[in-house]
Amino acid sequence: MQDEHTAPLLDYYTRHQTSVQWRGFLSALAEEFETQLDTSQLRTLMARIGVRFAARYPATGCTTLDDLASFLNGIWSELDWGFVRVVERDDYLSIEHSCAPLAAFGERAAPWASAFLEGAYQHWLRELGAGSLALQEHPSANAHAYEFRLS
Repeated sequence: MQDEHTAPLLDYYTRHQTSVQWRGFLSALAEEFETQLDTSQLRTLMARIGVRFAARYPATGCTTLDDLASFLNGIWSELDWGFVRVVERDDYLSIEHSCAPLAAFGERAAPWASAFLEGAYQHWLRELGAGSLALQEHPSANAHAYEFRLS
């Protein structure tokens, strides 16, 4: 949860996390994507990109949720892509990803950019035996986090 003191800090971090050299490019790329594809198609494309990304980082050796969280945080930390909390709930597994630099695509990309993370997490979870269980994005109470639920 954000309070009145941390929200401005996170807003600042989100705006400045991506290198200046990439902001204009990613914004223009997002605009072009949106002229060619609808939101559903963009989510599918970003999820496929997420799967390709995740395939480069095999999740071998993860036997517990703590192992999975350490593995994921190791990848994201190395790439300066924020951090993850993995929490087992009564009827689902929650993956909350904070401070991902997806805002660099611009505000209009918010409905589809997060599908990159969804695709990556779905790949890793299937690799670890989740089978046909579906991972879906769930609205997060935190403006700087994405929540995905496996159920």
